[in-house]
Amino acid sequence: MTIKIYTKVGDQGTTKQVSGKMVPKDDLQIVALGDIDELQSYIGVVIANLSEKCLSLSDELHDLQRNLYLLEADIVVKHRQEIDDKKVSELESRIDELTAKIPKIPEFILPGGMKTGANLQYARTIARRAERSLVKLNREEQKLAPSNLKYINRLSDYLFTLGRYANVLDGYTEVKSKIRKNKK
Repeated sequence: MTIKIYTKVGDQGTTKQVSGKMVPKDDLQIVALGDIDELQSYIGVVIANLSEKCLSLSDELHDLQRNLYLLEADIVVKHRQEIDDKKVSELESRIDELTAKIPKIPEFILPGGMKTGANLQYARTIARRAERSLVKLNREEQKLAPSNLKYINRLSDYLFTLGRYANVLDGYTEVKSKIRKNKK
C-alpha cells in the first residue's frame, strides 16, 4: 500500500495538529514548527554543500538535524522533554571548544565567507527567526519547557561559531563590519 503525500486536509487554510485539532496554518505552533523545519532543511543544504576541508562537520550537522526533530516533538507532544539542559550544555561545550580554535574578534564581522561558513551564517539567521517564533508561541499560546527556549537561543550562537570555524578551516579571513576609511 502506498501512502499519498497529499491529503487535501489543508486546502482551506487549516492543518491538523498531532492532537487531531484543526487549526489555521498561521497558528503560532504551526509557524514555529515551520521555522524549525526550514532550519532543519537548510542544515541539509549546508551538509550538501560542505567544502572539502569541512566534510568532518557532516556528522555533527546530521546530529543537529536530529535534535531539531526532537525539539519539534517536544513542542507538539504534551509532557515530552527530549531537549533538556544536558543538550543545552552540549551546545555550550561545543561552542567553547570551537571558540578556542578560532581568532578572537574585537569587533563585528560581516556574515559570509567561503561556502560552508556563509551557509552556516545564513542558518544562524533562520535559527534566530525560529527562536522568535518559539518565544511568541511561549508568550501567547503554549508554555514551552525553559530548556527548549535555551536550546534554540544557544543554537544560533553555535551556528555562528561553527560558521567562523568553517571559515578558518577553509583559510578565509573574516571581513570587519566597519566601513573602510580609504574607499576607492
